[in-house]
Amino acid sequence: MDAQQFIRDITAERAYRDQVVHVRAIEPRQAAYAEPAAGIDESLRSLLRRRNIHRLYTHQASAIDAIRSGRDVVIVTGTASGKTLCYNLPVAATLRAEPHARAMYIFPTKALAQDQYGTLSDWAAEPALKDALRPAVYDGDTPSHQRSRIRTSASVILTNPDMLHVGILPYHGKWHALLRDLRYVVVDEVHTYRGIFGSHVAGVLRRLLRMCRHYGSRPQVICSSATIANPVELTEKLTARPMTLIDNDGSPRGRKYFVLWNPPLLDGPAGLTRKSANMEAVDLLAELVRRRTQTIVFTKARRITELLAMWLHQRSPALERRVKAYRAGYLPEERRELERALVRDELAGIISTSALAPAMPFSLSRRLPEARLPEP
Repeated sequence: MDAQQFIRDITAERAYRDQVVHVRAIEPRQAAYAEPAAGIDESLRSLLRRRNIHRLYTHQASAIDAIRSGRDVVIVTGTASGKTLCYNLPVAATLRAEPHARAMYIFPTKALAQDQYGTLSDWAAEPALKDALRPAVYDGDTPSHQRSRIRTSASVILTNPDMLHVGILPYHGKWHALLRDLRYVVVDEVHTYRGIFGSHVAGVLRRLLRMCRHYGSRPQVICSSATIANPVELTEKLTARPMTLIDNDGSPRGRKYFVLWNPPLLDGPAGLTRKSANMEAVDLLAELVRRRTQTIVFTKARRITELLAMWLHQRSPALERRVKAYRAGYLPEERRELERALVRDELAGIISTSALAPAMPFSLSRRLPEARLPEP
């Protein structure tokens, strides 16, 4: 779809009332590649090749070099730029070289931990990592009969701040082997730890690092974040450690348009009430689907996600099977099926919370086949 033409068409419609406040185009960028200074072990290189990863982006190489040098780092690059690989590769290499080494991955939600568990389980099936990489999720949903085994045998623990606070640190005696051998603490989606929640997480992380010192270890801290203005300031306040910033994003991107859209006044220029932004989103989604453009609408709350989907389906019943809601709280199998349907062009659109962002390796602006999409 021609984004510029779409904006021109929308602003020329009779119902349009100066909603577009500002438009900014971000030019496309070619991928920039680099190699870590010490290279990558051939077994890990083969693992990457089997997943169609033949070269590393500049930020991935820089992150690996910084982690190998023993520094605490914060990685700040765009969505789907391969931040996970920045820490999975050095963690996997260390676990292979040091049989007793352990790692802990901390995610803000259970859904994110489960997504990363799937990736690590896939890696663990490789012969080179079969014995070294033993991931396990430890959260409130973990069955009681599995918890003792996870404490003693998992080499990578995937958890969240709440479980770390109430289920691990108060029982540090049972976790002494992990705390003694902990080499890495990965804190993903660190931009979510702000305000009161962020201050609580800062306290939990400092308790964790203090317990590690008590048991004789000093793990490296690796933080990962979406693009924010003050990543070093934030992560240093969270961890009380100096952080090295990795932000030389080498991932490619296409041209993007950012359009600031202001809902119109309901009573003309003198009105005091504006049309609902949620209804404006439904209108724009319906128009994009009509133009056969696969579209994702992000919302801030699960309830709004379901409401927008309901309103769209009421307006255009033919789209009930082609535009779906997506959010945390769905079963993992349901979310995986929605992701596959979007990639296979079986869905015209998704209305989602931020839960979809970690699972987005696909392009968002593809034109759908003419015969497969019903008119709204």
